[in-house]
Amino acid sequence: MEREILSTKRKALVINLDTSFYGTIAEIGGGQEVARAFFQAGGASGTIAKTISAYDKVFSDHLYSHGDSGRYVCLKRLRQMLSTEFDELIQLLGNNRTNGKRFFAFANTVETLNFRKDNQGHGWLGVRFELTRPGEPNEVVIHVRLNENDGVLQQYTLGMLGINLIYACFYHYNSPMIFLQSLMDNLSTDRVEITMAQMTGPDLSYVDNRLLGVQLVKNGMTPAIFFDRYGNVQEPDDMLYKKNAIVLRGRFRPITYVGFDILKTSYAQFKKNALFKPENTLQICEITLNNLLEEGELNERDFLNRVDLLNGMGQNVLISNFREFYRLVEYFGRFKHKNLRIVMGIPTFVRVLDKSYYTDLPGGLLEAVGKMLPARTKFYIYPALDRKTGKIMTITDLILPEDVMNLYRYLKDNDLIVSLSGVKKEWLNIKTNDVLELIQSNDSRWEEMVPQYVVRTIKQKKLFGFQG
Repeated sequence: MEREILSTKRKALVINLDTSFYGTIAEIGGGQEVARAFFQAGGASGTIAKTISAYDKVFSDHLYSHGDSGRYVCLKRLRQMLSTEFDELIQLLGNNRTNGKRFFAFANTVETLNFRKDNQGHGWLGVRFELTRPGEPNEVVIHVRLNENDGVLQQYTLGMLGINLIYACFYHYNSPMIFLQSLMDNLSTDRVEITMAQMTGPDLSYVDNRLLGVQLVKNGMTPAIFFDRYGNVQEPDDMLYKKNAIVLRGRFRPITYVGFDILKTSYAQFKKNALFKPENTLQICEITLNNLLEEGELNERDFLNRVDLLNGMGQNVLISNFREFYRLVEYFGRFKHKNLRIVMGIPTFVRVLDKSYYTDLPGGLLEAVGKMLPARTKFYIYPALDRKTGKIMTITDLILPEDVMNLYRYLKDNDLIVSLSGVKKEWLNIKTNDVLELIQSNDSRWEEMVPQYVVRTIKQKKLFGFQG
C-alpha cells in the first residue's frame, strides 16, 4: 500500500494535537530546529515541557557528562542527554501525570559545517519514549552524515529529520521498514545519509537491528553498514577511527577453509607493518548487497546465517552496495583510518585489471587504479592453484594483456600489490559453490572443507539447505 508522506509542519501539528505525548527537546550543535518546528506548527504547549541547548561545553558537561566529559558528538553523549532529560521528566511530572500520558525525550548532538567548510557534518539523534508501559521507555538512536555544503541548510535538514524521527517513534514503531523509510520523508541522500539505526525497548524487542542496518543499505539511505564481531550495529566513524583495516570481500556462503586461510595469512602479513597493534587493527569481511539478493528480494534469513557464522569466528562484517572495488576504497577514504588492505584472490585481481569494467570512467582502468590505491592502501593477493600443473600461482605468474602488464609492473615494483605467503596448498582447490552444492545434496564431503565451528553450526541450525 502507498503511504501518504506528510510535510514536516503537518507531522509536527499531528504530534502537537495528540495530547497523549509530552516531553523535552534537547539540541546541541545545530540550532533548535526541531523545537522551532513544533512551535511554528501551533499547539506546542500540549507537547513540549522544556527545550534546551547547552552549547557551552562546561554547561554540557555539568548537565550530561556525570564527571566524564569525553567526546561531545558521540553515542555516549547522546544517551547521557536522553537519560538526563527523561529522568527529569519522570521525577518532576511522573507522580502527577494524567491517565494515558506518555513521556518522551528527544536529543541530538551534532557537528555542522564550520565557517571554513573544512569539516564533515554529522551527528547523533535519539528519542527515549513510553508507549504501552509507563516508566519502561523504548529508545531509538540514529547517526547521520550531513552532505550539504552550507551550515544553515544542514540545520534545516536536522529539523526535518528530528520531526521525522519523533513522528516515526509514535506512529510507525510497529513497522520497522516503514519507520526507516519515513525518516527520509521530504529529504534525499544528497542532503543526509543515515549510517546507523538502533531500536531497543519493551515495545521494540521484536526488532532485529542487524536487518534494520541492511535495510538502510537496501533503501539507499547509506552505502554501507557495519557490524562488530558480536553482531552489533556500529557507526563507521567510531569503528574505523585511527584503525588499520584489512578487508576481504566474499559471499561466505559458507566461509570455507580457504576463506579462513585468507584471513589468517593476510593478518600475519600486516603484522609485519610497523603501525600494527592488535587493538588498532580490524579484520572485516565485506558482503555486497548484490550477493544478498535472490530473485529481487532480500533473503534475510540467509543474511543472518552468514553474519552469525562470521561473528562466531570473531569477524567484523560490512554490508555494502559497492560493485566495484574502487568504490569500496573511496568509502573507507571517508574515515580517519590509518592503513587499508584489500584482500582478494588471483582470479579476482585479474578481473580488477580488466579494462572492460571501467568504461563508465573517463580515465578508464588508469583512473580506477588511481582510486583503488590512494595513500596507505595496498592489495593483498592470495595465490591460486593451477589444477592442470598443481603449481601454486602467485602474482609473479600472471599473464595479462601487454598494455595492462606495464601498469601491473608498476603496481608490483612499488609494492602496491603484495603476494600472501604461508598458504595451505591443500585447501586451494576448495570452491564455495562446490561446498554449497555438497551441503544441499547431503554429501558429507563438505565437512572436510570448512572449519569445525562452521560444520557444527550448519548441522545444528540446518543452514544453507542442509537436511541431515
